Amino acid sequence: MFQVDENCEPHPLDAEKVQRFEDAVPDMSYVVTLFKVMGDETRAKILYLLSKESFCVHDLAAALSTSVSNVSHHLRLLKAARLVRTKRVGQRVCYSLDDEHVAHLLEEALKHASHN
Repeated sequence: MFQVDENCEPHPLDAEKVQRFEDAVPDMSYVVTLFKVMGDETRAKILYLLSKESFCVHDLAAALSTSVSNVSHHLRLLKAARLVRTKRVGQRVCYSLDDEHVAHLLEEALKHASHN
């Protein structure tokens, strides 16, 4: 296994590597926003539930043993980050994941969390 040396001594730069990658890093602003929004335990739980099936805000609040107001606040943030979407079904507004990418992000995070 590769061991990280916390005390890397100064050395000549690998100019070829630096040149190859210095302009290669994509804009990460949305990625950072995405992880910040997902980085709340209540929002992560909401995303997990929505990865299983769609819910209205009242059912989500009951499943999470919290208030409708609290869940609504989190859903607004998730919707603004394009992680969830809404669909009107009669009198109800149902929430679901925006697309399968969101489910995959959550699945990978759960796998990584349980990886030893």
